[in-house]
Amino acid sequence: MKTKNLQDLEQRYELELPRVVSEIKKAKAKKILLQFPDGIKPYATQIQEKIKNELSKKELGKNSPEILIYLDTCFGACDLPLETSSLGVDLIIQFGHSNWDYSKRKDIKIL
Repeated sequence: MKTKNLQDLEQRYELELPRVVSEIKKAKAKKILLQFPDGIKPYATQIQEKIKNELSKKELGKNSPEILIYLDTCFGACDLPLETSSLGVDLIIQFGHSNWDYSKRKDIKIL
């Protein structure tokens, strides 16, 4: 089995990681949940690590947010893990989904 690496994934998909980092900073999020479709889940920890590294470069230091990975099944943009609000998640980042209008959600910011 071929080892999966982030560079291979980024050649096939636009992950928009610079935008993700920018939105995390803009939202001043303290606890973030990354949600992936099953095909991208093998890369989840690498994506999480890259985001953490980029945030640490931005001099957030010990104020860096906690970044969690949602491992349950995901059926698309309408499949939000809203039960995570009890965990104090204030930003959900969905990867690999169609655009969906979440502007009416006020309790959790969704990117």
